[in-house]
Amino acid sequence: MNITDRVVVVTGGGSGIGAALARRFAEEKPRGLIVADLDIASAISVASDIGATAVHVDVADPESNDRLIDETEDRFGPVDLFCANAGIGFAGDEQTTAERWDFMWRVNLMSHVHAARRLIPGWLARREGYFLSTASAAGLLTNLKAAQYSVTKHAAVSFAEWLAITYGDQGIKVSCLCPMGVKTPLLDSADEFHALLDPLAMDPDEVADAVVAGIAAERFLILPHAEVEKFFQNKANDYDRWIGGMRKLQRTVFPE
Repeated sequence: MNITDRVVVVTGGGSGIGAALARRFAEEKPRGLIVADLDIASAISVASDIGATAVHVDVADPESNDRLIDETEDRFGPVDLFCANAGIGFAGDEQTTAERWDFMWRVNLMSHVHAARRLIPGWLARREGYFLSTASAAGLLTNLKAAQYSVTKHAAVSFAEWLAITYGDQGIKVSCLCPMGVKTPLLDSADEFHALLDPLAMDPDEVADAVVAGIAAERFLILPHAEVEKFFQNKANDYDRWIGGMRKLQRTVFPE
């Protein structure tokens, strides 16, 4: 897809990868660009710098997602590219409360489902539309000490894959963004993961460049960190060996 003269929505656009995506998309001269975020002040700050429109959204709320799409279509017409980018992360395990598990499910997975539920019928009628899912390398591999993040990001990858298989012959394109460490507020707040991810951390603008290239080529997996493809292949080729290697890495990075 060529983004020029398209209508683009970026959730989680007030900071991090989302802000970088919005800035990079603006360079492609879309007809309409929506920067959506729960933190409307941050969204306004980003949007005002690039001539975009800021909209408040709570992606965990299906009605808020509907309002976001309504406002976009009222101003600019049908959405061409929807970037389900908003996400959260925190350390946790099987002992983490059900409420915390549910919160991450609602943000990291169900927000994608809510957006797709609304967008897919119109895209099928037009035989055109593009869904970008921001998942994570954790969705292909895992994230040590972060069960909820790993599980919900796997689910996001799986949902994007399902969309691509189900609707790819009907004009709907899907890409799934799976970076490793990125220099964002989410990584800054994750003190326990700095030793593991800081050496690999990439600037958000580099990730945004990879996304624009991936969308232009209409690739399903967008992997800004080249290492992820090799890790993913190693996992598929010998799952037991990969699990053993991850256990060793966990003992090294998080010694008891």
